[in-house]
Amino acid sequence: MSNQTKYNSFRQTYPKFVYESYQYDVQPDGLHIVFTFRIGNDIVFTPSATIPTRPFLHFDQPRATMDSLVFHMGLIELISYWKCLCPPVVEIQCGSLNAAQISFWKKLYFNGLGEFFYVNGIAATQEDFLDIVTLPSNQNPLRLSPIEHSDNYLIPIGGGKDSVVTLELLQAPAYRPIPLIMNPRGATVGCIEAAGYSLDEALVIHRTIHPRLLELNAQGCLNGHTPFSAMLAFYTLLAAQLSGIPNIALSNESSANESTVVGTDVNHQYSKSLEFENDFRHYVAQYISPSFNYFSFLRPLSELQIAMLFSRYEKYYDVFRSCNVGSKQDVWCGHCAKCLFAYIILSPFIPPSRLNAIFGKCMLDDPEMKPYFDQLIGHAETKPFECVGTISEVNSALSMTLSRWYPQERPSLLANYQPEVPTTPLASLFADHNVSPELLNRLSQAIANAINNQ
Repeated sequence: MSNQTKYNSFRQTYPKFVYESYQYDVQPDGLHIVFTFRIGNDIVFTPSATIPTRPFLHFDQPRATMDSLVFHMGLIELISYWKCLCPPVVEIQCGSLNAAQISFWKKLYFNGLGEFFYVNGIAATQEDFLDIVTLPSNQNPLRLSPIEHSDNYLIPIGGGKDSVVTLELLQAPAYRPIPLIMNPRGATVGCIEAAGYSLDEALVIHRTIHPRLLELNAQGCLNGHTPFSAMLAFYTLLAAQLSGIPNIALSNESSANESTVVGTDVNHQYSKSLEFENDFRHYVAQYISPSFNYFSFLRPLSELQIAMLFSRYEKYYDVFRSCNVGSKQDVWCGHCAKCLFAYIILSPFIPPSRLNAIFGKCMLDDPEMKPYFDQLIGHAETKPFECVGTISEVNSALSMTLSRWYPQERPSLLANYQPEVPTTPLASLFADHNVSPELLNRLSQAIANAINNQ
């Protein structure tokens, strides 16, 4: 059965997805949250999240504030469960949304599922893939939740090079940024420890996937990529409220705006894009609170510039990881597109012998990586469905690597590669972003120092 046939059949058999309730309570070990989603009478999902107690967290928040923040977390959580059977109606029984809010959520769901629809070969449009039905707007109204001004920053840490650069550059004498980690693993813990933090000094979120979803996936229900960064965005709002730090500094770079499938809007990184960031900032200011300042600190930079900055922090070389395949084992698998991209983008700035020690081999000397290599340099229909840089950035990195490290004998993947004049400038910054002038100046100075020390 084709996925399109499954999609059509599921929608007839399961016409409604219900966001039934959210619950939260404070226990001695922290804040506990449970969402209840339902499809028909027999399929119930109860995913949960816990935020452990920390001295800098304040769980005694107004009820209306907590209701607003947790309700919205459920709205983004539900899409991971909706996609298994794709019911045509989402009914929200525990809150209300107006027409403009519904429009925001439909756009986020549809674009966040762009890869899911594309990879599964499902034809759908933003207008018809689902309808959202909520309580009347005079019930369970959303409340604004003001936070007093703070100069400090919450920094989500993913274990890769990008959030390391943000954590390093936002250190200041007047404050110490708070790392935020969702579901700690080797690389995320290793990175904050290398920065001088213990796990007890980080804001930790433990999030679970309800096992019923995994059962349905194993039984042949639809599966695929969902907008993880959008989910994280709504969790960071609660983290900001509890910590009293309204500034949430993401590490999404300019290349997240480039589509994954050439000539389409399908983008693996949609919820890391500036379009999503701007939509999210507007939505939060209008419907949750204007106090929050969610922005990507690295948006003015290219992946190449971020790699150059990261290369200056050798203490992270052996602990950072960007490989999704090897994340549970805390290793670079050495066989995926993400590993190859990370190797390439760092290759102009870290000597080959040291880079090979990080990845366990010379990634550019592995003929089996040729299909991924072709995707990354733009010789294929799509880029890899991974968080990778632009085609221009990859070619610029390879050109710099050839001239710096391989003027004569080349690794196998570069044997027939035609180097281009680098088209990703290292000195200039992108103009479209939400970074303050003070922080933009900090980025400019860091870039200038890194170029001078090359």
